Amino acid sequence: MSSATMSAKQAERARKKAERQLEKRREAAKNDLPRSMQPSLLVKIITIVVLCAALIYFLFPIYWAIIASTKTPSQMTGSNGLWFAVGLDQLPDAIATNYSKLLGWTRGQFWRWVFNSLVYSGVSAFVGTIVAVMAGYATAKFNFRGKNVAIGIIMGCMLMPAALLTIPQYSIFHSLHLTNTMLSIIIPCCVSPFGFFLGRVYAQTSVPDELLEAARIDGAGEARIFFTIVLRLLAPAMVTIFLFLFVATWNNFLLPLMMVSSDSLKPVTLGLYGMVSLATFNDRGALMMGALLGVLPVIVLFLGLQRYWQAGLAAGAVKG
Repeated sequence: MSSATMSAKQAERARKKAERQLEKRREAAKNDLPRSMQPSLLVKIITIVVLCAALIYFLFPIYWAIIASTKTPSQMTGSNGLWFAVGLDQLPDAIATNYSKLLGWTRGQFWRWVFNSLVYSGVSAFVGTIVAVMAGYATAKFNFRGKNVAIGIIMGCMLMPAALLTIPQYSIFHSLHLTNTMLSIIIPCCVSPFGFFLGRVYAQTSVPDELLEAARIDGAGEARIFFTIVLRLLAPAMVTIFLFLFVATWNNFLLPLMMVSSDSLKPVTLGLYGMVSLATFNDRGALMMGALLGVLPVIVLFLGLQRYWQAGLAAGAVKG
């Protein structure tokens, strides 16, 4: 190969590299704020410090739970609380020991409790999301008699503590012979005034009236418009509502405590509470492992739906 050919190839590569760099600078310039709106160096440093502190605040409990879940009761108080009590090569044995203790204390019911929590939270969040979106869409896009009164009553329910409703709910379900069943937890958790509020806000801002009128002119019925058009437009909002309802049901403790007495129907929160309530229980390492394993499904769900959740929050904040 001649030197002229090599020089031409080198020049071509240099030209392409320069074009890529120029394109990157153009893209960066599009997203740059005007100089008058750019934050100062001090503001950037303060922002980074605050974000790092928030990150540590939220991640430290998970880190500590991972460390504590590998320790025995004596190691919980006699070792460094911020690091493992055994060598890294002995960690698998420590984890297996605490896991076997956890299954022993729960009489093999632990994963059944996790499954129950998944059923309660998943079904309640799915049904509650559909109901909230349907109600929010109806009150946002339709006019009917008593609309403002209905909205006021539902919004007023947001001010009522959930604990205040537990005993009346228990009385209703007891009279219907539904206590100590899965329905006694799923049905109350499907109703969410906060979900209705989010659904209504999203329907007002994300569903244009012109699109609905065009669909009606084309002959589409209201049910078809909702299930084929509106639900797609509100998909990010539905993910946001679903996550809120899922976490609220997963963390619900007082309602299952009142409604459920059978070990096979308990959610993981109530099951672990029963384990701690035993007079002979003293194994905090096994408890921390149960708490860590019990929260993993929620972490996985949030990580998996994070981008949709962020898009939903942005969609509710921008009109159009």
